[in-house]
Amino acid sequence: MTVAPVRAARSSAELIRAEEPVLAHNYHPLPVVVARAEGTWVEDVEGRRYLDMLAGYSALNFGHRHPALIEAAHRQLDQLTLTSRAFHNDRLAQFAESLAELTGLDMVLPMNTGAEAVESGIKVARKWAYDVKGVAPDQATIVVAADNFHGRTTTIVSFSTDETARAGFGPFTPGFRVVPYNDLAALEAAIDETTAAVLIEPIQGEAGVVIPDDGYLRGVRELTRRAGCLFIADEIQSGLGRTGRTLAVEHEAVVPDVLLLGKALGGGIVPVSAVVARREVLQVLRPGEHGSTFGGNPLAAAVGSAVVELLETGEFQRRAEELGMELRVGLTALVGKGVQGFRARGLWAGVDIDPAIGTGREISERLMREGVLVKDTHGSTIRLAPPLTITTDELGQALGTLEKVLTEGA
Repeated sequence: MTVAPVRAARSSAELIRAEEPVLAHNYHPLPVVVARAEGTWVEDVEGRRYLDMLAGYSALNFGHRHPALIEAAHRQLDQLTLTSRAFHNDRLAQFAESLAELTGLDMVLPMNTGAEAVESGIKVARKWAYDVKGVAPDQATIVVAADNFHGRTTTIVSFSTDETARAGFGPFTPGFRVVPYNDLAALEAAIDETTAAVLIEPIQGEAGVVIPDDGYLRGVRELTRRAGCLFIADEIQSGLGRTGRTLAVEHEAVVPDVLLLGKALGGGIVPVSAVVARREVLQVLRPGEHGSTFGGNPLAAAVGSAVVELLETGEFQRRAEELGMELRVGLTALVGKGVQGFRARGLWAGVDIDPAIGTGREISERLMREGVLVKDTHGSTIRLAPPLTITTDELGQALGTLEKVLTEGA
């Protein structure tokens, strides 16, 4: 038997060059090659450590390799990983029960990625509109907000206002009406008898952590209730502890009809997403009308159940709220010193950098060289979304490094 030679360890630069001819160029990552991680820290192939202030766009709310989540995954890997939904498995009921209870809703449709959850939510809303509301066949509309980010499938980019996401991918899926975010009058004007649902992010993440005015979410809830259409809240980034509550809609005591979850639901271990909804909404689906081979697989259900158990303690929501106040204080001190302004809720902030100092990308690269990882969005804005396990000292270190980078760039 011939044994293939062990390939010598390659440097970060070599690995980055090796990706160039074999990977599609649909990302522009920072030039760091992560090889190991623990908690709030990652380490590259050369052994240099970085403080992770992005947390996988909130997929790593509980940090890298949280012990309880790793244990749940290992335990399940020794038992069963996949059956498909052709059969039942012994982990799915517990996951669905606990997630429904956590969110205050009734039924769960398990999927894998955030985009799958959004696509599934759209399908369910349309089916509900035809079967329950009585909208004429193929006439259902869904109202969405400008500057939204819900994923990158062809249907989802059909209602994006980001030309980078749209250009070259038409023809686009009809049935969507786009209105300005945080504008209840525009939303009310767009809703009519064909409206199946209003789909919004309670806080717009990709747009730069844009937080609506107080009362906006309550207004959306009231408008949809009066119009007899569904309120779908995309909490794929904002949910599961990030903003100091289990869900961002809780800041206004709002319960949507349909909730879309993902990212942190998989604990940074496996892709897990879900549509969680009122019973009368999800009951419109019948066998054969929707599905996913991996959706609700035993490994995902085991990890998802462990995530819910962590959130049930309330510890991570409290940490996000308390440390979020420290984050706000630290960022406030930087306004006028390279920071033009910021928006923050919990441990989540969009920070607008003075363009005279650099673009968001340039600031991200400077922070990387100083051992702190963030990512830019929309020109000179950077996002901060550290694991909710970050300590006060680590948060102070990150803010101090940001101050140093801004000062040196002035």
